[in-house]
Amino acid sequence: MNQTKSYIADKVAEMKPSGIRRFFDLASNMEGVISLGVGEPDFVTSWSAREAAILSLEQGYTSYTANPGMLELREEISSYMNRRFHVEYNPKSEIIVTVGASQAIDIALRAILNPDEEVIVLEPCFVAYAPLVTLAGGNPVPVQTLKENEFKVLPEQLEAVITAKTKAIMICSPSNPTGSLLSASELEAIANVAKKHDLLIISDEIYAELCYDEEYTSMAAINEMWDRTLLISGFSKGFAMTGWRLGFVCAPEELTQAMLKIHQYSLMCAPTMAQFAGLEALKSGSNDVEDMRKSYRRRRNLVVQSLNDMGLSCHIPGGAFYAFPDITATGLTSEQFAEKLLMEEKVAVVPGNVFGESGEGHIRCSYASSLEQLQEALKRMKDFTDRYRQ
Repeated sequence: MNQTKSYIADKVAEMKPSGIRRFFDLASNMEGVISLGVGEPDFVTSWSAREAAILSLEQGYTSYTANPGMLELREEISSYMNRRFHVEYNPKSEIIVTVGASQAIDIALRAILNPDEEVIVLEPCFVAYAPLVTLAGGNPVPVQTLKENEFKVLPEQLEAVITAKTKAIMICSPSNPTGSLLSASELEAIANVAKKHDLLIISDEIYAELCYDEEYTSMAAINEMWDRTLLISGFSKGFAMTGWRLGFVCAPEELTQAMLKIHQYSLMCAPTMAQFAGLEALKSGSNDVEDMRKSYRRRRNLVVQSLNDMGLSCHIPGGAFYAFPDITATGLTSEQFAEKLLMEEKVAVVPGNVFGESGEGHIRCSYASSLEQLQEALKRMKDFTDRYRQ
């Protein structure tokens, strides 16, 4: 290969690897580590869903499905979204089953963005958002949310960055990494900005089933927002199906059919056996979801109380399974705290700065671990913070 010429696209060459994975890889090579790093449920997919997948294989359902997914699954997704979140979508033309929610975000961005158009990204946020905007040919415009507002964006912050090139606002509620849940009134405030400037909303609602103190409100259910919302969701978090790689996107037909073109050429369809599992999860998994939600709520309360008791100020997350404490009392940066905690106490967390500049001074702790592991991890973290607290 010609060594004087790079064959890598500039935007890929300039892209940083995932900061989450770096710490996960470090932890995986050490013995005795308790990982509070990767955001993955510690529950196993329900037996009924697993059995449905096994049965589909035994019965020989190993071919492609329709590009947007099995119609029966799309019909069940439509029913689920209506009864749970009060939003209606035509299963034949307004729902696409995707390979995880991440693929849904990818095709949504590629479907709407022309070169150099802008997407407002609320930080701290999932590490993939800005890179996916860039890969789609757009420009991510970060808005730094603040601890004093529980990392919730204010309308004036959005107004300050909107330009003639702004195409969409990307939101995630409950949030990864902060766990913050946007109320109906807070969503309405964002919606008013979107309507005023004729913007789309890409609403990542993958954690919608994991809310602890109030009912979840979908952006698509907000008045006059259905037709300008691309609703992203899936089975990974609420149904403990991360490895199945099954998600979906719901949107008005014009937007859905544009996304479907990209989906057809790049993925064909989501794995057939995963679709059978997802169908069964929606039909019979509500009790499993409720059991997980109750367990996560107990763990959240333990973790947040313990973090505050050890001097790491932490708001109460309304959803997801992350705590996002302030670690500035130790005098360490986010990277220093995470590295030293891993090396000295064998507890893996994620430094907050990988989620955006406003994440500096914080760490993300996933409480999707057993109570026993959480209790031991918190004990080690207390020993660590006692040594470094200034």
